[in-house]
Amino acid sequence: MTATTQPGTVAGTDQPPRPGAAAATTGSRASRIIGLLALAATGLLVLYGLVISPADVEMDDAVRLMYVHVPSATYLYVGCFITTVASGLWLWKRTAGWDALAEAGAEVALVFSVVTLGTGSLWGRPTWGTYWTWDARLTSTAVLTALLVGYLALRRLDLDPDSRSARAAVLGLLLVPNVVIVNRSVEWWRSLHQGSTLTRIDPTIEGDMLVALMVGFAALGLIFAWLMIHRFRVAWLSQQVDRLDLDEALAARRAEAEESR
Repeated sequence: MTATTQPGTVAGTDQPPRPGAAAATTGSRASRIIGLLALAATGLLVLYGLVISPADVEMDDAVRLMYVHVPSATYLYVGCFITTVASGLWLWKRTAGWDALAEAGAEVALVFSVVTLGTGSLWGRPTWGTYWTWDARLTSTAVLTALLVGYLALRRLDLDPDSRSARAAVLGLLLVPNVVIVNRSVEWWRSLHQGSTLTRIDPTIEGDMLVALMVGFAALGLIFAWLMIHRFRVAWLSQQVDRLDLDEALAARRAEAEESR
């Protein structure tokens, strides 16, 4: 059996839809195109990373983790930058769109931080002989990940939406300073982690390995964009629902007050 509804009613009820209710979807033609491009680029990354690109002289096949690890770390920084900028703009303008963007950036950044730490640990085992060491780069990245978790936890507190957003925005401002610490940790402290591969005066990567890394940046960049689009739309829809619920609660309180007079 299939449920049917009368035109202008909410499915499963005889109630009309709430005014201002948005369509519960995050997809669009643009996001579907980006998703297809991301799938194609990921397939090309698998081909280049596992088949075409040669093994490294020193690290052997473990070097293939670089094609995911380095782009993931880069887009982790991008997500944190988006959240910090959007948090600052929300504190300034109090516009719902900036708040939704800040939340989306933090959540996607957390995904890429987990990928960064995971691939880094797998890469560390054959390189350093251990999955984890309290190296400056690893430790500072773990602290940044904990900060992202704390930010998202703040956003789930049962508070007034504006108060919740304000507290999260203040914490969001701290993300970029922590990104700077992570990025410069190799130079500031004695670190086992190697410096940047691409920004050296004499880069140590070329040929098919360089192409594979560039494909990795393209694939992870498309995935990042696809996730950001969908997560922003989810955050925006959630905000609209929260505000509609708050408006309804205030209207009900006013009605109760009128009846008690």
